[in-house]
Amino acid sequence: MNSGRIVVALMFLAGGVGSLVSDEAVYRRLLYLSLLIALAAFLWTRFSLMGLKVRRHARLQKASAGDVFEEHFEVHNSSPLLSFSAEVVNESALPNAAGSRLLTRIGGRRTITYLSRTFLAQRGRFPLGPTTLIGQDPFGLFRASKTFPARETLVVLPTIYEISAFPAAPGILPGGRVLHRRSSEMTPHAASVREYTPGDPLKSIHWPTSARRGKLMVKEFDHDPQAEVWIVLDMQEGIHYARPQTPLKFVPSDLLFKRREKPGLAPSTLEYAVCIAASLSKYFIEQKRAVGLTAAGRALTVIPAEMGGRQEAKILETLALLEADGSLSLAALVSMQARHVKDGSTAILITPKPSPGLVSAAEDLQRRRLHPIVILLDAATFDGPPGADAMEHNLLGRGMPVCRVRCGDDLPQTLSKFTSTQGIYAWQRPPLSRLI
Repeated sequence: MNSGRIVVALMFLAGGVGSLVSDEAVYRRLLYLSLLIALAAFLWTRFSLMGLKVRRHARLQKASAGDVFEEHFEVHNSSPLLSFSAEVVNESALPNAAGSRLLTRIGGRRTITYLSRTFLAQRGRFPLGPTTLIGQDPFGLFRASKTFPARETLVVLPTIYEISAFPAAPGILPGGRVLHRRSSEMTPHAASVREYTPGDPLKSIHWPTSARRGKLMVKEFDHDPQAEVWIVLDMQEGIHYARPQTPLKFVPSDLLFKRREKPGLAPSTLEYAVCIAASLSKYFIEQKRAVGLTAAGRALTVIPAEMGGRQEAKILETLALLEADGSLSLAALVSMQARHVKDGSTAILITPKPSPGLVSAAEDLQRRRLHPIVILLDAATFDGPPGADAMEHNLLGRGMPVCRVRCGDDLPQTLSKFTSTQGIYAWQRPPLSRLI
């Protein structure tokens, strides 16, 4: 109970008891005063939020972890009466969400706007709300609230690091000609046109030919000789580990001009795996490679291999929502999906679990004429069980490239300097030529 309620309660008790045992007018006045204060406080609270509405608007609905997210708040008073005070409470699940503020003297038919800045430290999808308006009388006797549901959602994409080189197979026909087999998927090699049939994607319609012939015509494509790159994430429940993390500390002035540097990754094998997958997908798509993603969380996720910025956005948004809550092992996932992967492609296996199933999964890929690369997260450095040393030597002894990642490693350096001697070529960004 706050001090205001205690004072009014004591006034009421003193006035009531005094009026019963004495005829002094002061006790009755004290009793009436306490009742009058309570009535005025009740009416104040009841009318304090009348006509008040909150509207939130964000310019972007997607951002990356480490960015500063800006959101505009508008509090409008549609009533002609003055609202003396109202507290805006941002109840969004977004970690460290800003925007809560105490506003005073909101004039009738007036709008108060302000800007909030939130440092994004965690990937995921977060509703921007609900938002609650709280009104209270000056004595703190009563409280009233109005809740406005969330209307927008923010997707926080995983952290992405710039990688300068990483090994991958160039394909079955490096430097050769296109494979003259018709493909329903879009590739850089358009071969012919045919009449549109229901189910064809609209983006494959060739409009000049359609205009000449007076009917819709779609492009047919030849297969791309470049091998695909598939990223396979181990999302089985109970295999990921994390170390205790110190909460981030910052002052609001750090966010004023978006000067805050991106922090390191959370010490979790799950976050490292997602970050590595995001960084590699961006790297290979920039190298004009077709990239696919598969993971078995609560639901099986399969993104067919494609090229281009749209594919990158699709993969990043999928990675933003992935959680380690699946029941399918990595070996079972590989066995299920490997048959759908083009011969000669690279499969990058990302897992923290040094189990015999990892060896069998890599061997299964080799038998199917695919090139496995294992990115092994050292679980012992994340307060998990040991076993990465033995697994690394086991895989290397079988001729399989392994990139071992420890907690606290510089990921761009670790991934960029990883090379393989197993016949897989390191695709590097071409250096800038100097004009002489």
